[in-house]
Amino acid sequence: MSQANDTYPPVPMQEGTRQEPRLLAAGPDAGWAQHLDTFGTWEPHTAGPGLLEELAAAGLTGRGGAAFETWRKATAAAGSGRKGMFPGRPVVVANGAEGEQLSFKDRTLLAHAPHLVLDGLMALAEALGGASTYVYAPAAGLPRVQQAISERPRGKRIRLVQSPETFISGESSAVVNMIAHGSAVPTDQRRRLSESGLNGRPTLVVNVETLAQVALIARYGAPWFRHAGTPTDPGTRLVSVSGPAPARDVVLEVPGGAQLSAVLEEAGMDPAALSAVLVGGYHGRWVRPAGHALSPVGPPARTARPGAGVIHALDLQACGIQATARMVSYLADQSARQCGPCMFGLPAMASVLNRIAGGETNHRLASELDRLGKLVTGRGACRHPEGTTGLVSSALEVFAPDFRAHLSGYCTGPGGAAA
Repeated sequence: MSQANDTYPPVPMQEGTRQEPRLLAAGPDAGWAQHLDTFGTWEPHTAGPGLLEELAAAGLTGRGGAAFETWRKATAAAGSGRKGMFPGRPVVVANGAEGEQLSFKDRTLLAHAPHLVLDGLMALAEALGGASTYVYAPAAGLPRVQQAISERPRGKRIRLVQSPETFISGESSAVVNMIAHGSAVPTDQRRRLSESGLNGRPTLVVNVETLAQVALIARYGAPWFRHAGTPTDPGTRLVSVSGPAPARDVVLEVPGGAQLSAVLEEAGMDPAALSAVLVGGYHGRWVRPAGHALSPVGPPARTARPGAGVIHALDLQACGIQATARMVSYLADQSARQCGPCMFGLPAMASVLNRIAGGETNHRLASELDRLGKLVTGRGACRHPEGTTGLVSSALEVFAPDFRAHLSGYCTGPGGAAA
């Protein structure tokens, strides 16, 4: 599977499909003129403080993983700034770090639609009373953003900060820590960033896709936004879809509540030829290919939380335990090593998973995974241990027959033998 590190996945035009493009409607490598031709001149339908009310009516949730209501985050930062609780103007940071290995939708968006992201960033900054603005993204994405800034009026006010290529570099407090001190590790937040973030100022860290959605809502309003999706999951979202060869890594724009099987088919995969799908990324969960809708709300039996918009499929020959063991080993290595659950709990979980994947026939290993998961959940300085535990828990459920097979000395994956 390619990681799409050096080249961006193709931009889908999707004419005639369930969802016409919104975020990528201007096409590949859209410059300022092409952006204006597609979306019109920058005259927001709703600007200033009224934008926050429009976001609430739209029901926009964050597209970076947590799916928190955007208007609530923005209102908290605006309220702290107006009350003068903390010094200085608010700060808005466009977060394009995307440290998740299987995610490439944000870098694709910054490459092909940077102006839509910048529109949303400036609109939200205005709604917060003239906030300072930053774009935080990996080195590969910054030249395209810099070019876009140079093309537009008032763009020079936006500052760029390079994010490291690490899994935790996009965590909100890690973003602020990197901008302030050059260290992209999470901090123990006794006070919310919306109250006291960068240099003690109310700070709003927003995923770049979320900002692009803000730009569309500012232009066209909440009713337009709700024309796509469902009442509980309105609008569209970008998803990074990857799977077994010869499937390509591709970014799709899908409506809220889209059926996972339909998204897989649109990406060129046959759900019947897949054993499981990782939805939400390394801090997501494994599900079966059919029977789930992509939505941040709803019962787990029928919905799969899209998280950071990652959809990664395994074919029928792949071993889910081996795949999960590789992921957990990576996550353990990506720890900030600031707390016990990360320093000791995650490596221990990775070790147990690798022992099972390698064919050790100790039936206590499965219960040991469960015990370790309970030990680290909710005890970390950030949500990294908890997210990793969720991945392992879903593997124990979805790959239960494979676990039993491994613990009995054989594997249902390639080659047939665990050892």
